[in-house]
Amino acid sequence: MVGVGVNIMQGNIDREKVISEFSKRDVRGNDEGLIPEYNVLLNQLPTEFWNQFNERISTKVNPEFKKEAERLLYNSAREYGYHTGWGIITSDEFKSVVGPMIKDEPEDILHGAYALFTAWGWAKTEIVELDPGKKMIVRAYDYYESDVVKYGKSPKMSTYMIAGISAAFMDLAYGGEYPKGFNKYDCKQTKGIECGDDFAEFVVTSKQEQNNW
Repeated sequence: MVGVGVNIMQGNIDREKVISEFSKRDVRGNDEGLIPEYNVLLNQLPTEFWNQFNERISTKVNPEFKKEAERLLYNSAREYGYHTGWGIITSDEFKSVVGPMIKDEPEDILHGAYALFTAWGWAKTEIVELDPGKKMIVRAYDYYESDVVKYGKSPKMSTYMIAGISAAFMDLAYGGEYPKGFNKYDCKQTKGIECGDDFAEFVVTSKQEQNNW
């Protein structure tokens, strides 16, 4: 059952089956180096590249502009998550594997999206609480952005990708018709492995109720 303020775990989605099915898929680039899959173009750049890129921007910038620099990293992930996420959930691949499990929309689609997110190896993520249309809490237990600990324990939350994508997923679920539903939700990271916590946690809320940034 989907209810207000309840812990709905994985809804009607067989999370392990989704992860297993998508983990088996061999995603390869074409002759142009592009990876056209799931109605979108993917890339396979080293995670080290993205972590160094994010850390340099967020730590080397003039302290006066640090917050804005982090906001830009977050926004880039949010735009990516919104448009790429739409391509994924409307793709034949997603419909064939997740589609038959969907009974409650858009909640089951959200759960399916995070299962796929996990299958791709970006982050082991799951929804732990969902108040439909108002609030979502996501936890990540293993994610590439936590590798910034290689440079020492981070004094800040550094998981811009998951934060941005989580806001985007709520936009897709509850923001309205694509592409007009963008930027209706915001996400704030409240815990992070990079900061010494056991897991990362992200709280997504409607901008009408609270601005998290």
